Amino acid sequence: MKRLWNVGAWFAAAAVSVPLATVLWALVAPAGETWRHLRATVLADYAVNTVLLALSVGTFATVVGVGAAWTVATKDFPGRRFLSAALVLPLATPAYVVAYVYTDMLDYAGPVQTALRHVTDWQVGDYAFPAIRSLPGAALMLGLVLYPYVYVLARVAFASQAAPLAEAARTLGAGPRRAFFRVALPAARPAIAGGAALAMMETVADYGVVDYFGVATFTSGVFRTWFALGDRVTATQLAGWLFVVVAVLVLAEHYGRRGRFANPLRRAAAAPRKRLTGARGLLASAACALPLLLGFVLPALVLGRYALTEGDPLWRRGFGDFVAASFGVAGATAFIATVLALGLAYSARLSGGPATRVAVRLATLGYALPGAMLAVGVLVPLTAVEKPLARFLNAHMDANVGLLFTGTIAALVLACVARFLTVAYNACHGGLEKISQRLDDVAHTLNAGPARTLREVHFPLLRGAVASAAVLVFIDALKELPATLILRPFNFETLATRTYQLASDERLAEASTAALAIVLIGFLPTLLLGAANARR
Repeated sequence: MKRLWNVGAWFAAAAVSVPLATVLWALVAPAGETWRHLRATVLADYAVNTVLLALSVGTFATVVGVGAAWTVATKDFPGRRFLSAALVLPLATPAYVVAYVYTDMLDYAGPVQTALRHVTDWQVGDYAFPAIRSLPGAALMLGLVLYPYVYVLARVAFASQAAPLAEAARTLGAGPRRAFFRVALPAARPAIAGGAALAMMETVADYGVVDYFGVATFTSGVFRTWFALGDRVTATQLAGWLFVVVAVLVLAEHYGRRGRFANPLRRAAAAPRKRLTGARGLLASAACALPLLLGFVLPALVLGRYALTEGDPLWRRGFGDFVAASFGVAGATAFIATVLALGLAYSARLSGGPATRVAVRLATLGYALPGAMLAVGVLVPLTAVEKPLARFLNAHMDANVGLLFTGTIAALVLACVARFLTVAYNACHGGLEKISQRLDDVAHTLNAGPARTLREVHFPLLRGAVASAAVLVFIDALKELPATLILRPFNFETLATRTYQLASDERLAEASTAALAIVLIGFLPTLLLGAANARR
């Protein structure tokens, strides 16, 4: 029976690793004229801008996430309980939506610069306003919505590990600053580095922000090569080099912390939090509320105002179709990814052999791959399969079947599952690790097979982890833009593509309805997850 679970794990790994294999195979393909043109003109810009953007966002997310996590985990101040859960809310806001809002606010004709010109005409004179549509501006927009990756992991690390260690250092005479930098921060470094790596992967995968701001990265280059130049082979090669950049960033992070470990601590009570009152308490509240305000509250208020005053012209006609399409893709992705993740995690529990570990590793590589890259990797093999199949059916059965796989919702769901399976697997695997192996042994002595043990013993204990996996994948799939733009069927619009199309035409007031719908749909589950994590 265990062998069947291992075979199933390998089938799942083979299905979701096909896009990666396709893209990597393109790296050894002979260079064409388009590739030589890109190499001579913009390839260096793609590489430099991608790396600079990823490092900038990683730095910003680390500073903001670590600062907020340390303050919430070790200090007690007004609003701490609410902010502890609410600081994850920017994850519900797509980065491209935040970019649209702040561009409208900070551009030359926006309210901020208009107010400055009104004031400076009679007080200060000329002023120099930084351009929002730039690489630093893109890094700021992405950092505002991606810092929760660092915040969530760092908060858990500080509360359970670093804070007790820092408390012990204080008893030995170390000051607060020295205890933080010499003890607490190194102890939490693995968690912080993991969150920063997730933020950088999301940055490399972004298309909406870099396209709107005109920043030339590998992701925008894939789209331009595919649609503007019509060269799929070169677009696939660009996607392969994008994977190389992601791999270098992840390996550099791993190499930087090799050989550094922290002994795990177990204590019945959390470290006591220091009470902050007066001005210091208000300052801590304001510092923790600022990223929440800029990354979620302000964009949501601006979108709400636009939606009420103007909104989408299709609000009463076709807007329900956008919502239904988004729910369909996100729901199917969440269901399939959660089922596969639970099967992979249980296979790893049943057999920890090298074959199973390799299968799990292959199946969970997708999160390191941008949506555009996965879309290219899905489209190329599907096209290679369906063309001869369509010719065969037409020749022998006189059946004009048209598109069988490409340009269908199934291809889009496959790409989303391959990308977000890692998110679901981590949640399910983490839940299984908390269940004692003795329960399996007891079930085995009662002649219960692996399937029955999973159904009657493990699953009731895993409901919270499975629900978290499904919710996280649903939110991510709801916001997914690059893969949807490439793989969606004709006349198929989701909330993400509707927002992108209208905002790209500088129709932000009309795009506000779809953008606000994405934020509101992701708001409640994100808040519930944040509250659950804060309680844990």
